This record gives sequence, structure tokens and C-alpha cells, in this order.
Amino acid sequence: MADTVDRAKIQEEIKVQGLVVRKLKTDKAPKEQIGEEVAKLLALKAQLGGDDGPKKFVLKTPKGTRDYNPHQMAIREGVFGKIIRCFKRHGAETIDTPVFELKETLTGKYGEDSKLIYDLKDQGGEICSLRYDLTVPFARYLAMNKVTNIKRYHIAKVYRRDNPAMTRGRYREFYQCDFDIAGQYDPMMPDAECIKIVAEILDSLDIGDFVIKVNHRRLLDGMFAACGVPDDKFRPICSAVDKLDKTFWEDVKMEMVDEKGLDPAAADKIGEYVRFQGGLEVVDQLLKDEGLQKQKNAVEALEDMKMLLKYCELFGVADKVLFDMSLARGLDYYTGVIYEGVLKGHSHAKGASDSEEQVGVGSVAGGGRYDGLVGMFDPDGKKVPCVGVSIGIERLFSIMETKAKASNSKVRTTETEVMVVSAQKNLVDERLKLCAELWDADVKTEQSYKKNPKALTQFQYCEENGIPLAVVIGQSEIEAGIVKLRTVGTREEREVKREELVSEIKKVLQELNSATSS
Repeated sequence: MADTVDRAKIQEEIKVQGLVVRKLKTDKAPKEQIGEEVAKLLALKAQLGGDDGPKKFVLKTPKGTRDYNPHQMAIREGVFGKIIRCFKRHGAETIDTPVFELKETLTGKYGEDSKLIYDLKDQGGEICSLRYDLTVPFARYLAMNKVTNIKRYHIAKVYRRDNPAMTRGRYREFYQCDFDIAGQYDPMMPDAECIKIVAEILDSLDIGDFVIKVNHRRLLDGMFAACGVPDDKFRPICSAVDKLDKTFWEDVKMEMVDEKGLDPAAADKIGEYVRFQGGLEVVDQLLKDEGLQKQKNAVEALEDMKMLLKYCELFGVADKVLFDMSLARGLDYYTGVIYEGVLKGHSHAKGASDSEEQVGVGSVAGGGRYDGLVGMFDPDGKKVPCVGVSIGIERLFSIMETKAKASNSKVRTTETEVMVVSAQKNLVDERLKLCAELWDADVKTEQSYKKNPKALTQFQYCEENGIPLAVVIGQSEIEAGIVKLRTVGTREEREVKREELVSEIKKVLQELNSATSS
């Protein structure tokens, strides 16, 4: 009894000490103080010792992560397939990089978002972190391998210690689909192609109207200079402007003035500029602006924008592109054109808390030019100009999944083309030989794992799983050297010679695929 009382007392002390640790972390207390209190907590837990009884634990995925069932994976693979086809259509090749990098590789590349990087424990002399995106590892890859020209795509998982909003497609572990062009080329040609790629992908997914907002990092810098923003505040102010798509101007101004220490008059001038949006006519209007005319960065950036919008028109995507002075993109490494694909009717409600799980998705693609990033890794500081785009696959998937649920459409989770069906008992040997023959001919084939399954059960399996063809064998068919080929959808059957079976299956599948496509 005394032992039970002692355990209860220690458990209560653990609970109290846990609250102390959480409060210190919330108050951002010094690391040393937090470390001392954590040590006390661990010491209390150690006093409880082992427990030989059954351990209770909660079956769940970690916060900001999720599982995907076969139905969801079928939708994901369909989306991945369309994106990869687009990347390859534009001549891209693919690479892969480690899921974690040396911490120093990632440090100082993401501005205020650096606090979202997952650090790993020291496992043998190297301090590592999980990759935050695919762009910085790509730049490290270019510098390390002395690559100066490449058009590459990379699809892989990245990790961010963000506040998740699951229904809006924001997770702590998620896929990014990146396309980048590295190399010294004429202005705006690769940039315009990246915008074209975003338009092609969003069109192919048929998820509704969208707009691709474009701006220029040097134009933002010129605007800040014209408004009287000190040089050392350009990046923090840019990070604040980046929040305009999620919150109101009054909130952004308050952050600039109260948190970043900007002169209210400068903030008001910024507020006037960020209202500009449109096409070539807005660019021409800004070229006549007295404040911007004095800023070389701004004038050169506006000339770039004119060229970019012209190329977008030639690519046939001008109706999808909007020049928007409020677009900032907070990452530190951008040096030129920046852009963001936004779904109309899916934007995040302004002023809504990030913790509120809404169906609104908003931005589904983003990117820009980053000419200085590779030089940060090169020992000689040699720059490799780069421009790229990242497709927000998780946000797109959230929309596709919602659409699939709403339409009640059946999504096939396998690609099986043929089911080998036995019409009688004791035909398992013949079924196995037939399956092997079809697999060797690259025909996607299944069979029942029961020795003597009922014919009706096998046909029902075909219908439930969308398998288009069934090959039916019985004793009389075996003796005659034939099989029956059944089209599951119409239940029509025909006799086929055994030696002609593979060619006949491929012919019928081609006919069925043509009918489905048309």
C-alpha cells in the first residue's frame, strides 16, 4: 500500500514539474534554466522505475503528419503523374538529395522562418537538420558538384516545425515538387517558362480558376528605399509585407511600426504602393512614379517585368498572370522575379487564426529567381543564376480529395487488367500457370488465393475493383486448348485460343482504353 502511495505522490510531482517546464518554454526562458527543470523532471520519472504491466499508449500519428489510405494514394499518384509529365515535357531531369543536411547548410537562408527548421541530435560529430525545402539542398548540390547548367525537377518530403492546419493542406511533413533552371541565360526567358509550367499544371488538374501573381524582389527593395526604409530593415519589412495575403494592412503596418521599429510615415508610403496590381499598364504607370524613378533597382526591375509579361503573353498565359506589388515571399534568398499561384475562391480568410482548420487553401505554387544562393556554398563565391518553382502538392491534394468525396466517384486503387477465374474445382495448378504466363507478358493479373473459389465470388471481385477483363478456365476449355475471355463491364464472353490469349487481351484492353478516352 505504501508503495502505491509513493508512486502516486511521484506521479503528482511529475505532473507539477511538467507544468513548470511547459511554462518556461512558453515564456522563452533561458536554455540553462529550462535544462535544469527538464533534468528535475527526468529524475522524477526515473524514480518510478520500470513497469512490467501492459503499457498504455495512444495510436496516432505525430502532430502535423498523416497516413494515406489506398484511395487517397491513388489520387496523389494521379496528381504526381500529371506534374511529372509536365516537368518532363519541358525537358527536365531529376536528382535526389539527403533528407537531412548539415545544419550550417540551412542556417541563414530562410529569414524569420529559420526557427521552423527541425534540428537533429548529434549522432557522431555532425550537427544536422531535416531539410526545410528542396531549393537550398539543390544549391548545395550545384556548388558541391560544380554544376553550372541544369534543368531539374525534384519531388521529395520536407519538414517544418510549423503550426499545422491540416484541412488547408499545411503539415509538418509534406512533399514538395520543384522545377528549377540553373545557368546563365537571357533575361526573363527561363522565368517566363516557370510561370508557364505553373499554369499548365493547374490547368491539367482542373481545380478551378487561378491567378499567378508576379512581382520582383529588386522592385520591392527600390520601393522600400523610396519610402525611406533603412537598408538593414529591408528583409524584416519584406517579411511583414509577405503576410498581406493572410491579414489586413492595419495589422501589417502595426508589425512594421511596433515590432520592426519602422517610421509610421514610411509604412504609410508602403501602404500606397502595395495597392498596385494589374498588367503592363500598371508597370508603365510605376515607371513614371517620381519616387521609383530615382531608384535604379526599381527601374531595372520594372523593365524586367515588362519583358516577363510580354513573354507570358507569347506563351498564352497572360490571362492567368497578375502583376501585384503586395507579393513579397519572405524567403531571404530571392533576388529577382517572384511569383505565386493562388486559387480563386480558396484563399485563406484574412484575419483568421492559423489554428483554425478551414478548407480554404490559397497559395498552391510559388517560386522565383535566386541568383546568389549557389555562391554562398561555392569556396570562390562563384554564382550560378537560378530560377524555379515549387508546387504545393499537399494543398492541391486537399482540394482533389474534397472534390472526390463530393462527387462520390469511385477511384481505382489498383491497375489490375485481368482476373484469372476458375469455373470449377481442382484447377489451381492451371490458374497458377496461366497467371505466370500473363505476368511474364507484362499483363497486370490477379487470381483468388483460395484453391476452390466460387465463380460468382471471383466475378464480384472484378466488378468491385474495376478489373476490366476476366480469363475463365474450366476442364473442357483446358482440353480444347482455349479460354473464355470475358469483358466484365458488359459480361460478354468469347472463346480465344490459348496461344493467342496475350495478343487478344492487349488488343481488347487497347479498345477499352480508347473507348474510355473518347
